[in-house]
Formats: sequence, structure tokens, C-alpha cells
Amino acid sequence: MIRLTIIGSGNVAQHLIKAFSASSFVEMVQVFSRKKEALSHLLDSEKIVTEFSALKKADLYIISVSDNAIAEVSSQLPFENQLVVHTSGTTSIDILDSKNKKGVFYPLQTFSKAKEIDFSIIPICLEAENQNDYTILETAAKSISNAVFAISSDQRKALHVAAVFVNNFTNHLYQIGQEICEEHQVPFEVLKPLIQETAEKIKTLDPIDAQTGPAKRHDSVTIDAHLEYITNENQKNIYKILTQSIQHNGKKL
Repeated sequence: MIRLTIIGSGNVAQHLIKAFSASSFVEMVQVFSRKKEALSHLLDSEKIVTEFSALKKADLYIISVSDNAIAEVSSQLPFENQLVVHTSGTTSIDILDSKNKKGVFYPLQTFSKAKEIDFSIIPICLEAENQNDYTILETAAKSISNAVFAISSDQRKALHVAAVFVNNFTNHLYQIGQEICEEHQVPFEVLKPLIQETAEKIKTLDPIDAQTGPAKRHDSVTIDAHLEYITNENQKNIYKILTQSIQHNGKKL
């Protein structure tokens, strides 16, 4: 049984609290939150602390706060030689205070408080300074997920950049598509089966093999017609850049 404390109350922290609370291999010792009410719907109040000095002994402390706050929070922890990890996708393991043992526990997924999520399929990327610490992280991770990977800080940074492309940028393109639909009184609902099929295809095909559309076909007549139709300059520039990238098969332009 791993005794675990989570420090933070945001999206990632709350999903971790739910997942670990359901695990029979982990004991949730405490959760730190500056405001108890932020977590009162998830935990008994006696397990929520608002002062670092109130933190009890645990096998693993997971700092789940904004990237900018990790170093400060790490430095304020009132103990030494304990295993402390962060959940950031882009921050190095080295940002953690050296008074404690360091690690990373990065669940690669997009989290929203209002959206329930199946943690068993979420990839969790782990990093530690030694094998003993890694084993603790691996045990904790495997208690909530079936997809656990050893990933270095450099590899994690690459994954995070890639994730921005496939998630954040893709979602922004959904927003642009919705704006175009709304501008011309077309239900965005019409596009949802296409969005779903596009996501499904890459389960069995490499993205380069799944690519379709006028840019892939070098259909200049359609491309020119689209560019003439688009009046928003930002949308037009994005269309041009993505078309050019597809036509160069992702090579540097």
C-alpha cells in the first residue's frame, strides 16, 4: 500500500484524487489546497489541509499545480529526503527542490473538471532519479492506469509539444469550423461524424496515410475557391499554412 499526498486542487489534481481514491493499492493520506471548499466535494474535510506545516508522512507527494508554481511549492515543503514529483508535461525534473527525491508523474490527457474520464486508458509518463523511486511511481501509476511509460524529461517535452498539435491546435480548428458554420447558418452538428471518423482512423492508420482533402490531392481549383470564399484573414492564413504543410508532407517549409 502506497501512502500518497496530492498538492493542488486544479483540474489534474481533482481527477487524480478521484482515480486514486478508487484504488485499493493507494491510501490517500492528505490533499493540500489553499481553499478547503475547492475539494470538499471529493474528500472528507479532515484530509484537506491548507498549510504545508500540516502535511503528514507519505511515501509519495504529487505536486499538481501550474508550471509556474512548481518550484515555489517544492521549496516550501517542510520535509527532506521524501519522494516528490510534479505532473507537468513540459517542466524538467530538475525544477524540483533538491532537498527531496525527485520524479515526474505526467498523465498525458486533456482534463476538464466537468468531464468524467476513464483513467485506466490514460498514458502516464514517469521519470525518477533511481530505480527504487521509479518502482514506487510505477506501482502508483499502475493502480489507476493500464498505460504506464518510462519517459525522460527531454522525451516528455517532445510529447507535450506533439500533444499541443494533436489536441490544443486541433480543438482550435474545431472552433474555427464552428465559427464558419455559425456565420453561414449551418449546424456544426453536421461536422461531428466527420470529426469522429477522423479520430477513429488513426487507430489503424498512420496520420500520413489517413490524410485526405484538396491539399493532399493538390486540387488547386478547390483550394483557390476556398481562399476566395474565406473573408477572415486569420482563417485564410491558417488555411494557407496547413495546405502548404500537407503538400510538403510535414517537411520543413
